[in-house]
Amino acid sequence: MLILIAEDDEIILKTIEHKLVKEGYQVMLTRNGKDAIETIKNTDVDLIITDIMMPFASGIEILSAVQSTGKKIPVIMLSSLGQEDVVLNAFALGASDFISKPFSPNELILRIKRFAVK
Repeated sequence: MLILIAEDDEIILKTIEHKLVKEGYQVMLTRNGKDAIETIKNTDVDLIITDIMMPFASGIEILSAVQSTGKKIPVIMLSSLGQEDVVLNAFALGASDFISKPFSPNELILRIKRFAVK
């Protein structure tokens, strides 16, 4: 299973990467929304984990890019903006799941396992 992680916070990015690799997943890393959208267009990924607040293109724009490809890729949104309207908007646009920061890497793994097998 190939997972794209789009996160601009280097510590969170590396923490997620370490946990996923340890669990046996393949990962691709992007540090801004523009690179994430390009990766989605050019690479077949099985799952996307993205922060909502990203440089150059937001997590919402990444979600829209996934929708425009017609690919059925689960998207887990991350955000420290625990505001209900942000969460509802993400789900309305097709997000598969939402996790508020800070979060447990173990919780993230459990949520990933709901979407696919390695």
